[in-house]
Amino acid sequence: MTDFLSTHWLDIVTTILGLIYLVLEYRASIALWVVGIVMPAMDIYLYWSHGLYGDAGMAVYYTLAAIYGYAVWKFGAKWKAMIKRKGSDKIEGTSAVSSDKTEGANAVSSSSDELPITFFPRRLILRTLGFFFLAWAATYYVLVAYTNSTVPLLDAFTNALSFVGLWALARKYVEQWLFWIAVDVVCCYLYVVKGIPFKAGLYGLYVVIAVMGYWKWKGLARKAQV
Repeated sequence: MTDFLSTHWLDIVTTILGLIYLVLEYRASIALWVVGIVMPAMDIYLYWSHGLYGDAGMAVYYTLAAIYGYAVWKFGAKWKAMIKRKGSDKIEGTSAVSSDKTEGANAVSSSSDELPITFFPRRLILRTLGFFFLAWAATYYVLVAYTNSTVPLLDAFTNALSFVGLWALARKYVEQWLFWIAVDVVCCYLYVVKGIPFKAGLYGLYVVIAVMGYWKWKGLARKAQV
């Protein structure tokens, strides 16, 4: 038992953190980004020690992106209101109108500074696909040329799609869940192959929760549109 724990303790700890992250993400809680900073920082060593170099590199990105995600969720709506207000001030050019718009913007931002859940804009589909395939090819090349990875194609796939998924999550797009379903299915398989059992089980659970999360966020987005 002691040997098992000494071998898999990091896998167990990051899995527990992953479960906490999952609950917070499902509830659309901003606290998910705090866990999102700590967990991938620990995952860097876990993945590297098991030869998942792409995932280790991705964990570095996750750590940095979590900081960005927290800032966008916390202040995104407020920043948009400020930018819109400044633009309106320049167009109006009168102090009276400017004052009215400032007060109105401040009232809106104080009531809801966090970014709302919305649907993925159609105008971004082609650009997002282009970025995904470019990132997949680039990551695959790096893994083949500079590492001894035995699963470069799938490792590169999960990395590339994770870039897209995390960006979509930071923007609070409903469809981010669809990206994560694909990532989680492939990661579950990879972790079984690489002998990281707890992480494999976690990602299997991720698939189920991601499906539930998609329908919940979809309902919230539609409710916000009414």
